[in-house]
Amino acid sequence: MPNIRRLDPTASPLDYFGSELRRYRESAGLSQKELGDCIFCTGSLVGQIETAHKVPTREFAERADAALMTDGCFSRLVGLVLRSQLPTWFQQFAELEARASYISTYQCQLVYGLLQTEAYARAVLGIDQTDKLDDMVAARMERQHALGRDRPPVLWTVLDEAALYRQIGGREVMRDQLDHLLGLFGQPWTHLQILPFLAGQHAGMMGSFTLLRFDDDPEIHYSESYDQGHMTANPDVIRERSVGYARLQADALSERESAALIARVMEERYGEQPGSDARAMA
Repeated sequence: MPNIRRLDPTASPLDYFGSELRRYRESAGLSQKELGDCIFCTGSLVGQIETAHKVPTREFAERADAALMTDGCFSRLVGLVLRSQLPTWFQQFAELEARASYISTYQCQLVYGLLQTEAYARAVLGIDQTDKLDDMVAARMERQHALGRDRPPVLWTVLDEAALYRQIGGREVMRDQLDHLLGLFGQPWTHLQILPFLAGQHAGMMGSFTLLRFDDDPEIHYSESYDQGHMTANPDVIRERSVGYARLQADALSERESAALIARVMEERYGEQPGSDARAMA
């Protein structure tokens, strides 16, 4: 008989997911291969997830729920599992972000994580995370699940114009990313403004930051350095940064003007010309 690795379900969310998957599968009388056939994957993948060697995706979790009739057990667990793959210093912010009712963010270099396409996220994360890149990308995409919940947060983003020109992942990736941003305009709970170069000095000169507002908890201010995040509920900091954010919104282009600028940059800088290669040099 094969040597079955016994997991400690309390060791991590990933171990708990694996132990529950094995328990439900064995209760259903299925082999790993049989379960894999039911959910359109290999038995080897099922085994890797059961032994915490592989991180499940949300699609895997949802299919496992359907095949094993678990009443959504794995779909509820997978968010916790994927957040556990984020850097330790970022996990607390991700948990708070997932339940915030109002998110206000200024981003000076990159598109905010909740608005990134998968290809853009892969290019950004691939700079430092080559060994766990798939897991990190899956975790970032999982963060976006909050935008699709029954009562999604209001997300208001002020994005520096520089982020439109910083070519992440090549022209095709950037074109798709800007096209994704254009698709956000008109959505009731997601708002985007571009802070133009012409604004000159502004209230976000010290760098990107995010304000999280909750229905019943104190507001949180978040910023980060290279390898750590900084969170505070200090009323003085919240007051100062809230005023700073309002000033950024006032200096930024209107949503309609922002959409026009994104469309123009997408066409002029990343658009395909007849007979040209979209991945050619800018």
